[in-house]
Amino acid sequence: MNERVPEIVIIGGGFGGLYAARGMRKLKANVTLIDRRNFHLFQPLLYQVATGALSPANIAAPLRAILKRQKNVRVVLGEVRHIDVDDRCISLQDGETVKYDMLVVATGVRHQYFGHPEWEKIAPGLKTIEDATAIRRRILLAFERAERSSDDAEKRKLLTFVVIGGGPTGVEMAGAVNELAKQTLRRDFRQIDPAYARIILIDGVDRVLPTFPNDLSAKAAESLQRIGVEIWTKSTVIAVQSGQVTVQRQDSPFSNEVHIDAATVIWSAGVQASPLGKVLADATGAESDRAGRIAVHPDLTIAGHPEVFVIGDLAVCKGEDGKPLPGVAPVAIQQGEYVAKLIERRIRGETVQPFRLRDRGRMATIGRASAVAIIFGRHLSGFVAWLAWLFIHLMYLVAFENRLLVLMQWGWSYFTRSRSSRLITGDANPLDEPPDSHDNQQGQSHPPR
Repeated sequence: MNERVPEIVIIGGGFGGLYAARGMRKLKANVTLIDRRNFHLFQPLLYQVATGALSPANIAAPLRAILKRQKNVRVVLGEVRHIDVDDRCISLQDGETVKYDMLVVATGVRHQYFGHPEWEKIAPGLKTIEDATAIRRRILLAFERAERSSDDAEKRKLLTFVVIGGGPTGVEMAGAVNELAKQTLRRDFRQIDPAYARIILIDGVDRVLPTFPNDLSAKAAESLQRIGVEIWTKSTVIAVQSGQVTVQRQDSPFSNEVHIDAATVIWSAGVQASPLGKVLADATGAESDRAGRIAVHPDLTIAGHPEVFVIGDLAVCKGEDGKPLPGVAPVAIQQGEYVAKLIERRIRGETVQPFRLRDRGRMATIGRASAVAIIFGRHLSGFVAWLAWLFIHLMYLVAFENRLLVLMQWGWSYFTRSRSSRLITGDANPLDEPPDSHDNQQGQSHPPR
């Protein structure tokens, strides 16, 4: 009599879900990977798509192509709407049901506007390719409209860019917009000088990159200020309206409420769990935090359901210091690999030690030949950190052809100071509503920082 083959379902084709699937390549099981998108997206470089340095195809690869040689994996294009933990099955939007013996949920996070969802229309975040191309459209249209404007105040507003959130994504975006304006576009216009663009980076805490050590945070701020980015720390955004951002500043010598006239606002200040997080919490009674992320045991399962794993940004997993692990790609990748190993050993009747993160470091790039990084405990900054950033990001790209294309693009950009993907696509209205924030690729995680 043939032994029954286990059915394993993975929801989300981001870093966690993809690496879990790849880790099961030798497993005697049927693996089903479900995602609402047919591609794996390398989110760490989305900001380069948003500023014209790379094209979307450079940072995405079809899931079927990645897993085509893995015969035990089936890829399903679909959106999960319901999870029945009693019957151990999930329901897709089109009505299809998929049975599982073990379930891995890696659906990531989306934007968090702290009770002001109406701000998203004016200040889009950066989680999907659609987000990136929409932001690219807004940035480039701002320069085009400034070129045609005869009103000085309107020009100043069009050439003012506000980035809300001083974490790695905000720092990288501010540096990239500055480089685009003051290097790439400097000689492209006749009526304006893009180098006069004003880039403001706003955060509510007392320093940028607050999760980094103080010395690297200070070096990042110094590098940003040296290239002309204004840093407003201890500043809370209290209103976002079309063409204006209102900020409450704790360190302002004048009125603590300041209005910034800006045509382009980019959001990088917070995240919340994907909608499937609530579906899973309701189905299992699992504990979740204020952002809707699911609390997991040290083996990445949820309370009362050892057959259900939650990994990546959606999981609240505590490290050795008792603090939740950051929502970055290396964490999701290691969790995906761990779950694959755990499931394999569980099928064989063996046990596995609790998940333990191998912290190889964090990094953030600031601009041309400038970055900060912690690598195996060493603090790096400047050109050396930037080279490390280049190498590590290339290694994380899944497809070899993507690595080659990105390397060629970066080399061209570095020596020519040009950005070849400066395309204005879609509606010419710079304040068009961004794609539905729920339409993120299931399973994407934050960049490797």
